[in-house]
Amino acid sequence: MKTYKIKGMTCGGCVSSVTKALETVLPGVKIAVTLDAGEVRVEGDHDSALVEKTIEDAGFDFAGVA
Repeated sequence: MKTYKIKGMTCGGCVSSVTKALETVLPGVKIAVTLDAGEVRVEGDHDSALVEKTIEDAGFDFAGVA
């Protein structure tokens, strides 16, 4: 499991957008996005660069690995 920091999420809609985007590119991987912490936890085999790109493409700022 890896945790990634995200900047720019302000509401439940943001959480939904990030979740849907990541689920699309990482099928079968467990994803948990937390608004208050500003992070996403990804459990399972995945490419960190793809997570970063997907967060950025969804309109948010990737702030590194926690």
